[in-house]
Amino acid sequence: MAELNKFSKTLTQEVTNPAAQAMLYGIGLTEADLEKPQIGIASTGYEGNPCNMHLNGLSVYVKQGVTANNMVGLIFNTIGVSDGMTNGNDGMRYSLPSRDIIADSIETVVSAQWYDGVIAVVGCDKNMPGAVMAMARLDRPAIMVYGGTIRSGHYKGQKLDIVSAFEALGKKFANNISDEDFKGVIQNSIPGQGACGGMYTANTMAASIEAMGMSLPFSSSYPATHEGKQEECKKIGVAMKKLLELNITPKEIITTKSLENALTVVMALGGSTNAALHYLAIARSAGLSLTLDDIQAISDRTPFIADLKPSGKYYMEDILAIGGVPAITKYLYSKGLIHGECITVTGKTVAENLAEAPDLDFETQKMVFPLEKAIKSSGHIQIMYGNLCPTGAVAKITGKEGMTFDGEAKVCEHESEIITMLSKGEIKAGHVVVIRNAGPKGGPGMSEMLKPTSAVMGAGLGDKIALITDGRFSGGTHGFVVGHITPEAFDGGPIALVKDGDRITIDANTRQLTLHISDEEMAARAAQWVQPAPLFTKGMLGRYIRTVKSASEGCVTDEA
Repeated sequence: MAELNKFSKTLTQEVTNPAAQAMLYGIGLTEADLEKPQIGIASTGYEGNPCNMHLNGLSVYVKQGVTANNMVGLIFNTIGVSDGMTNGNDGMRYSLPSRDIIADSIETVVSAQWYDGVIAVVGCDKNMPGAVMAMARLDRPAIMVYGGTIRSGHYKGQKLDIVSAFEALGKKFANNISDEDFKGVIQNSIPGQGACGGMYTANTMAASIEAMGMSLPFSSSYPATHEGKQEECKKIGVAMKKLLELNITPKEIITTKSLENALTVVMALGGSTNAALHYLAIARSAGLSLTLDDIQAISDRTPFIADLKPSGKYYMEDILAIGGVPAITKYLYSKGLIHGECITVTGKTVAENLAEAPDLDFETQKMVFPLEKAIKSSGHIQIMYGNLCPTGAVAKITGKEGMTFDGEAKVCEHESEIITMLSKGEIKAGHVVVIRNAGPKGGPGMSEMLKPTSAVMGAGLGDKIALITDGRFSGGTHGFVVGHITPEAFDGGPIALVKDGDRITIDANTRQLTLHISDEEMAARAAQWVQPAPLFTKGMLGRYIRTVKSASEGCVTDEA
């Protein structure tokens, strides 16, 4: 295996660094170990979040598999932020920035220690794109291991998840739930370890990254507590050894076609709008061109076929029983929607992997529909333009909400205001609720709006109002929503100029977001607008405000 030791051999032998060798002996390696490839195992495990609480344990299984295949596995940790716990409070400002910190930290450790390969064991929403961004930058053999979805919670015969808890708040505002049942839902929504259970951002990214080829088949399908998850971790060593032998690196796997595969699966499954943001960033990390218009083109040709939460009935845990994500991807491949020639971390092509996958049975399962009976004939993610978002916005339109909405603006300068307005009954049918100053710079951190949208649903207004923002939406969001509005309010985008009572039209047919005021009125308001002072000038968030690109550019922070 010495010939596989491309990077660490440079450090320990070719440069002949006696201090480095001494330190490696100091951690317990033997002289024979120094001839073996060194594999960094990056865990985003920590005790404070169900998505991540078990990842350090899974990393141990990964290390066992690496060791069993004559390599040295070295575990290190990086950070995580719980989206579920920070939604609706100021902690959410740190969620999206954590993606880039994860990428930076994995890049830093693997580069500084000259590891030959990297395996990332990840859980919550920003863990997956952060890890893959680092892998693309490093471009040495790499595999992502998803920690798995959570099992559903149960209360009084009803299946629950994280969104159930937020929607219960809206029901409380509307006096549609007792104190006992409110408490019952809160205490039983999250039964243990694993990422939020619907086709929310974590499961969206895990499923699509698997389709892209950067994780093993079924990685996104095994729940966190399923025995298959431990077995997957132990098999990673075999896969990593093959990647080293064949010298297959992420930039050979992450290509324009594999990005299309990933986004096709996002559209077919009804995945999170955050996927648009994250794949823009992943593409840039891999040196590839991907634009909002490219994402729209994929949405145009990909039917939405999976009846999954948040807009549907089923959970990610249910997908395994029908053949997992490989069965769905195999079906899409059979219909010409997946590029089969793309190489993957198995060392095989997508087509070769899918040949071993089970077939979907449309007679016995009703979670995934054939293309001819799609929930929507094209993708649910729609890229919007118009005088309210001249450089783009991202809408989530499943078709269940209708395709157009025309209403009167109700402006919120902060997402907390909508909760207050709901509790006072000030949000009415026909309103287009505008939540601004929530962008990557203005928020800062581009907060998700799961608490407001879930509260709206719980209050019974989900099909009666629309919500637009320069912030983001959780994968758990459903309803008539448009996010990622650019330019953001902090940069003087038109969303900063909206006033209560203005008429706004959202048209998913033409993909136009229109503020119905004259050009002259828009210009007059813009002339009076004054940029607000940044909320932070120092620390991590201060640096983020100074370095982050717009949502239409993936909110990356490593470009001048």
